[in-house]
Formats: sequence, structure tokens, C-alpha cells
Amino acid sequence: MTAPHSHLAPRPRPHRRGPAWQLVSAYGLLVLTALLFLVFSLTLPHTFPTRGTVDSILFSQSIPAVLALAAMVPVVTGSFDLSLGYGLGLAHVMVLRLIIHDGWPWPWACLVVIVGGAVVGAVNGVVVEFGRIDSFIATLGTGSMLYAVTGWVTGGGRIVPGPGGLPASFTDVYDSRLLALPLPAFYVLGLAAALWVVLERLPLGRCLYVIGSNPRAAELVGIPTRRYTVYAFTASGLIVGCAGVLLAAQQEIGNPSVGLDYLLPAFAGALLGSTAIKPGRPNALGTVVAVAVLAVGLAGIAQMGGDFWTTPLFYGGTLLLAVGLAGYSARRLRTGADATRDAPADRPQPPSSAPGGGTQGTAP
Repeated sequence: MTAPHSHLAPRPRPHRRGPAWQLVSAYGLLVLTALLFLVFSLTLPHTFPTRGTVDSILFSQSIPAVLALAAMVPVVTGSFDLSLGYGLGLAHVMVLRLIIHDGWPWPWACLVVIVGGAVVGAVNGVVVEFGRIDSFIATLGTGSMLYAVTGWVTGGGRIVPGPGGLPASFTDVYDSRLLALPLPAFYVLGLAAALWVVLERLPLGRCLYVIGSNPRAAELVGIPTRRYTVYAFTASGLIVGCAGVLLAAQQEIGNPSVGLDYLLPAFAGALLGSTAIKPGRPNALGTVVAVAVLAVGLAGIAQMGGDFWTTPLFYGGTLLLAVGLAGYSARRLRTGADATRDAPADRPQPPSSAPGGGTQGTAP
């Protein structure tokens, strides 16, 4: 009598989460934003749910949001650009130096600085990809060099406008309103929409995601990984240049060290954003949602009388949480999407009779 081949029984298929779980994963961070706003509104009914609070959030968080989108682009390819804060500081002091000290028309000064930001980003990409240096080390080194250039440009001091101040048309770049809302909010939405189109709808974006998930596989299918990664760093540097223009219009004073304060919020937003909308991978819309969560949380803490040290504590804890959640989402994406495909096929049952009429697997 033939014994059952229990070790050859079909393996159970991995359990896949239903649509409800997918909705929670994609939009949970957005729901959290609404819940935080509701909680702070109930706690601080006279100060938090006001037009002033909304305007303050939109004005104050526009530059961190733009910088978070800049940080997100290299993360898509699996790289990190730690020179963002240093580049932001150099960009904003260069705009003010060209306008105040050198007498340039502000549109030309802004254009030159934005192009310069793209050049710095391209250099970062070349150093990382063609120099074969880890992105952490490479961008930390170039960032330190940018900080040195910032100190040389400013002489270690601040750049202060003269008695006439800056041109009103320049400061309006940041201070103006559109449809009764702060104009910088529309910059963020426009930039996020453009990045969403590039990353989600164009072949370039799909190639960048492939490079980030598996560089070796990208090379095998013919994707020029080095060139595309340089593109990502270049785009990041260009966006940093734009953020520097906004920061100059906001601050109106060139401070050589101010850019460093934006580095941690940028990466917190970029990494936390990879857990929203498209869980498991960095994406533009998720980054905007993540910045909104951070903005609402910081505004509520500030109105509740939080001390100065609560802001770095909040950002540091959020960054740790973001890294953990991003890693978890990425692992779930790989196992959820590929589990069925990678599961071993059921092996066929061997014949119960051996050639020549003998039997196999008979019970002793």
C-alpha cells in the first residue's frame, strides 16, 4: 500500500491583505492629520481652529515641504543627500548677496542661484555614482564644502539689506496670497504635482524606482543607472535652489547657518512620506501628507506652550519612527506583492509504480 507523500503536499498560499487594510496603509497618515487637527481644536478651541493658525502653518511649512520633496528624489534611487541643508544656506545667502551687494536684478539673481543648485546636485551625483562613494559620506563631504563657501561669501556674518530694503516684488514671491491663501502653499502643490507626474506616469520615474529597489536588476534590463541617479541628484539640487530663493524672500537677511535647521525636518518628511499614499516607496503626495502631519503637530505643541527643545525632540522621534515604518512598509510591499509570484509551485506527485512493475514508497 502506498504511503502518503505528506512532505509533497501543496504549500498554502500566503495570506494577502484585503482592500480595507490597503486603504488604511495608504491613507492612515492623512486620517492622522485630520485627527490631530481635531484633537488640538478641541483642546485649544479659541486659538487652534482659526484662520490665523492655518495661514501660519501654510507660510511656515512651505520651505520645509519643498526641501522634503528635494530630499525625496534621491531617496527614490536608494541614495541620500545630506548636503541639502548646506546647499539651502548657500543658496539663500547668494541670492541676497547678488541683490544687495552686487546690485543684480532679483529675477536674474534667483535664476543663477537655481541653476547653481542644479550644478551642485549634478556634482553630488557624479561623486556618488562615478566616484563610487557612499551617498552618506559623499554628500556630507560636499555639504561641508558648501558650508565653507557660505562662510567665505558672508565673511562669517550676516548679509543685511540697506535702508531701502529689498525690492517689494522680490519679497512678494513669499509674502503674497493667491485665492486668499498663502502663495508658498501653491508652490508646494505645484512641485508635488510635477514630481508625481514624473515619478508615477513617465518612464523615467519608473526607472528611478527600479534603480532604488534593485540596481543590479536595473542594469541587467538596460537602464543607465549611473546617469539616471545623477539626474535625480540634479533635480534635488535644483529644488534646493528654489527653496533657497524662498528662504531669502522670507528671511530678508542672509544667515550662513540657517540652512542646517531644515535638514532634519526634510528627511523626516521624506521618509515618513514613504508610508503614505504609496506605502513602501517614496512618493511626492505622501511626502506632502507627512509634512502636514508634522506641521499640525508642531503648531499644536507650540500653542500648548511647549518649550524650545520640544521641536528637535519631535523631529528626532518622528525621524526614527519614519525610518522604522518606511522599512516595514517596504518589506510588506516586497512580501505582499511578490509572495504569490515567488511561492514555489506544487511539485508533481511521483509515480506510484517504479519501472519494471515495482512499487515506490510502500509502507514497511
